[in-house]
Amino acid sequence: MASVKVYGPAMSTAVSRVLACLLEKEVQFQLLPISLAKAQHKTPDFLKLQPFGQVPAFQDEGTTLFESRAICRYICDKFTGQGNKSLMGVEGGGPAERAMVDQWVEAEAQSFNPASTALVFQLVFAPGMKLKQDPAVIKENEMKLKKVLNVYERRLGETRFLAGDEFSLADLCHLPNAHYLVSATEKGQLFTSKKNVARWWDEISTRPAWIKVLEMRSTTV
Repeated sequence: MASVKVYGPAMSTAVSRVLACLLEKEVQFQLLPISLAKAQHKTPDFLKLQPFGQVPAFQDEGTTLFESRAICRYICDKFTGQGNKSLMGVEGGGPAERAMVDQWVEAEAQSFNPASTALVFQLVFAPGMKLKQDPAVIKENEMKLKKVLNVYERRLGETRFLAGDEFSLADLCHLPNAHYLVSATEKGQLFTSKKNVARWWDEISTRPAWIKVLEMRSTTV
């Protein structure tokens, strides 16, 4: 049985980010679904794993972690010799290679994620939860995301992927929110209307690891 355990529903954007990383690195794992509807993420036992009562939580032997990007970095460092060896920079690269990946992971976390998360919640999750959408929030965050993607358009005119010419964690981190926006909302044109962003999205969204995550979403709660 795999020693690596991921706690949380595959539908969660943060959980699916970790799953994509594990699959890219060809690491065996157990996905242990946590029902948010039943507030299982707020139970005392789960709070020992994730003190903020969110998902995912992650265990690997004696190591317990939370926060999806930190978990992904750990996976890349722990299982460096297997699967995709370029997630934290081209194999054999130095500090500059890793820093370039880290830089664009931070760009995703600080610039792309806030606006895209707000849009995903308003456009995808709120209707399912029977919550009223806020047009002002949608408009504000759409404008913010447009500005981020304009930066990406320029960058991706220079390099194949965000951190260089190899797919890396920087690209992988964008998959969950971008997938919801492109496939489940009318905001997909934010990506598809830009030549370089559209080319990039087509390439990263069809990677076998991400396709497997989508399959897991369709078969798990």
